[in-house]
Amino acid sequence: MKTISKILTIIGVAGTLLAGCASGSFVVRERPVEPVYERPASPYANAVWIPGEWEWRGGRYVYINGHYERGRNREWIPGHWRNVPNGYVWERGHWR
Repeated sequence: MKTISKILTIIGVAGTLLAGCASGSFVVRERPVEPVYERPASPYANAVWIPGEWEWRGGRYVYINGHYERGRNREWIPGHWRNVPNGYVWERGHWR
């Protein structure tokens, strides 16, 4: 019984550590090309346009189209590609 408990604890800790790695930065040698699409009209007054973002899925970056959000009395800082030694990583946009 102690052995099973130890094994389950090890599996739990390993799963937690690996899940933390999944949200990390992924390096690509070339930045993907951003698709061209038309920005829709604002759906309501004071809507804030959140530009498209890149998300790591299935071993590659996938583009997520921009959208409107309600203003939060803060500034939206758009995401951008950051140059790193082996290529580029996507820095997500955020409210500041």
